[in-house]
Amino acid sequence: MDVQAIFGLQFLLSLVVWGVIFGYLLVPLLARRPANEALVWLAVPHAFRHVGMVFLVPGVVDQPLPEGFADPAAYGDLAAGVLALLAIIALSSRWSVAIGVVWLFNVVGAVDLVNALRHTDVAPMFGAAWFIPTMLVPLLLVTHFLMFKRLLARGK
Repeated sequence: MDVQAIFGLQFLLSLVVWGVIFGYLLVPLLARRPANEALVWLAVPHAFRHVGMVFLVPGVVDQPLPEGFADPAAYGDLAAGVLALLAIIALSSRWSVAIGVVWLFNVVGAVDLVNALRHTDVAPMFGAAWFIPTMLVPLLLVTHFLMFKRLLARGK
């Protein structure tokens, strides 16, 4: 099996696993929590998105990744992580702008992931960072989806 096929299979299987974990275990628990608390828990994994900065670190990736991927992915993850942390603080502190901050974070974070996923051709160069797109990105996609769902339900 070639590297692209392995990458795609691992990404898809991780997406399924995270979907099952959330669908059967965590969504029912979060459904019993107030919306703001559920949003906090869904944002927590995103607070670690600063880890995406490794795409800029020589030695962690096999070779310097193309700037068209590495820079937007690394700095997009950093921005999303900082916004996620701000959203957690805003929700927990009951700021009046908390939901606006969550929307901003969720849109920026989701667009960053969709943009990065357009570059699957760089998969063979991920080196030690391979686990980010094959395990963590699916988790982040599932939580973004659930946050959008929760945010849109608030407006009804």
